[in-house]
Amino acid sequence: RLCLQSLWDFITAKEPFIKSPFFPVLFSFTAYMAFCLPYIALDFLSTRLPNLRKYKIQPQNYPTLGMMVPCIIQSAYHHGVLIFPVTFLHWYWRPMNLPVIAPELPEVLLEVVVCLLLFDFEYFLWHLLHHKVPWLYKTFHKVHHKHVSTFALTTQYSSVWELLSLGLFAAINPVLLGCHPLTEMIFFLVNIWLSVEDHSGYDLPWSTHRLVPFGLYGGAPHHDLHHLKFKSNYAPFFTHWDKLFGTFAES
Repeated sequence: RLCLQSLWDFITAKEPFIKSPFFPVLFSFTAYMAFCLPYIALDFLSTRLPNLRKYKIQPQNYPTLGMMVPCIIQSAYHHGVLIFPVTFLHWYWRPMNLPVIAPELPEVLLEVVVCLLLFDFEYFLWHLLHHKVPWLYKTFHKVHHKHVSTFALTTQYSSVWELLSLGLFAAINPVLLGCHPLTEMIFFLVNIWLSVEDHSGYDLPWSTHRLVPFGLYGGAPHHDLHHLKFKSNYAPFFTHWDKLFGTFAES
């Protein structure tokens, strides 16, 4: 608990800002852009460096600045115009409570994994439904499939309905589990990072799917194939639901 307590004391020292309605939006957008930046740099560098290009899943397709800028503008617009009113209402109706004591590390690790598994299941069902029902796909999900070859900034390139519904899944799971606010923040960071990595378009030696054994985690190759083929690999992170439902495809 000692290492987490120091971290939690550092965070709670900024309690007025943490408890303000501005924090969730700034936290989410800043984390998202920070996680995207290394891949943006990689996109520009790997076109000139063959040693980096070999890690590109679809090396024939590279995003241009003209493709990236609309993604950034849309994400900033969604955070400022759509997500902020939701966080403001949440701040008004259910103010955040910051306990003095930090959670224990095993508790944090377990709850983050459970939150990821829950989100993975919810997203799989949501995603499968929006591909199987043509009206749902055309009305809400087609926007996200504009780019057949994904890059980091396409992670949040989606319709308002998709953004808010998936945001609800991510927000409600820590509440259902009664997670500590620090656990909730860590889960949000992990969820954002894994989502960006999934859409990065790169299969790097240290990618998460290479660190998780037995092919339990699909990672960027798994999700990149979904954008390429459309009819497989609906789960965002893990592979077990696709294997159970017969929608798994080898990348």
